[in-house]
Amino acid sequence: MEPVIVIVGRPNVGKSTLFNRLTRSREALVDDTAGVTRDRLYAHVRYYDRSFTIVDTGGFEDFSEDPLAHKVQEQIRSAISEADGIIFVVDGRQGILPTDEEIARMLRPFEKKVYLAVNKIDGPELDNLVSEFYSFGFNMLFPISAAHDYGVKALIGKILEDFPAPPSSREESERIRVAVVGKPNVGKSSLINRILGSERLVVSELPGTTRDSVDTHFEGKGQAYTFIDTAGIRKRARVRERIEKFSVIKALKSLERCHVACIMIDATEAITEQDARICGYALERGRGIVVALNKWDLIKTDDSKRKALQRSLERELGFLDFAPKVRTSALTGEGIRKLFDQIDRVYAQFSSSVKTSDLNRVLKQITSNHPPPLIGHKRPGFSYATQVNIRPPTFLIFVNRPDLIQPNYQRYLVNQFRSRLGLTLTPIRIILKKKK
Repeated sequence: MEPVIVIVGRPNVGKSTLFNRLTRSREALVDDTAGVTRDRLYAHVRYYDRSFTIVDTGGFEDFSEDPLAHKVQEQIRSAISEADGIIFVVDGRQGILPTDEEIARMLRPFEKKVYLAVNKIDGPELDNLVSEFYSFGFNMLFPISAAHDYGVKALIGKILEDFPAPPSSREESERIRVAVVGKPNVGKSSLINRILGSERLVVSELPGTTRDSVDTHFEGKGQAYTFIDTAGIRKRARVRERIEKFSVIKALKSLERCHVACIMIDATEAITEQDARICGYALERGRGIVVALNKWDLIKTDDSKRKALQRSLERELGFLDFAPKVRTSALTGEGIRKLFDQIDRVYAQFSSSVKTSDLNRVLKQITSNHPPPLIGHKRPGFSYATQVNIRPPTFLIFVNRPDLIQPNYQRYLVNQFRSRLGLTLTPIRIILKKKK
């Protein structure tokens, strides 16, 4: 296993900035508001010929009026217990504060390697600010500036020196990436915790608990998965805090990097406009889609509620008639195995390739059975089709007058290709190009 390094420290000392510096990305939220990062945030980092997993955590402080305080602190301790090494970040400009001392006392019993990163030291002329932190009793102190990259290479170099090179592991490309998306409080984190059999993510009845997109690796029946738990996507009018706005952006970016979107819907409620909008986000991005009707255990014995849900699905999500719907309960585990089966089936079609000969045979059948309508005295003529991409399957069709193909006929082509090519569970894209 590659080493797992966790970043801890009180709020606003630069933990997320250091995380971003190490991952060369904006994977963690960086904001002036204290307590932004609530869940553990994992990232796979390559450093020259080495790799490791870095974990960002919520700020360690006493959230006296925050009902999530206890669970946030549990998450930090859980991350520390899983880690091979700990980067303890402090603010060199502010000096030692009581919370720093409390964290240092908490870390000592774990008996793990602690790398004390004294942050906001922008150059060697400020290295003298490090000396007071030796009182914590940690031998490895590093003056760094996460914002300006000062001292970071020395820190990571020492960490990798302390851990042996890991054996080769399964390629990331073999993993099925599943983004779990939906409105707040529909059970996204509970579902992943049920799959993992652990309290990996903060679960609370308070909506908006997950403010970051959190990657969790899992393997089952020889297949590797990455589940991406996302912040709930709210109606725009309700997104007021800057953090919530960032969370929506991160949830949408999660759709960009997933293969399959598992869209969770509360089965106890009618399908809302927001549910349909989230499904539309996934469809626009060409993702494979599985709809998880969560909390099914609460309505499965109520015939009227089940019928009302079905009518609502047909009325509001008719444009997702190809996407499988799975009845699930994150609380009881009902439907979890079927959910995996459908994810596998969707991914297989989402990644499929079609022989050019089969594609053109189907194109001929489709256009012969139902030619495009005349526009004036002209009828578009199709000549050739080829697949140009997968994930989703994308087909390029050459036609003499693509401008004459009406939207209704394009939808007809999509539906016919899907049914005749056995791509009934995945979105497909058709690109019409003028034949020269």
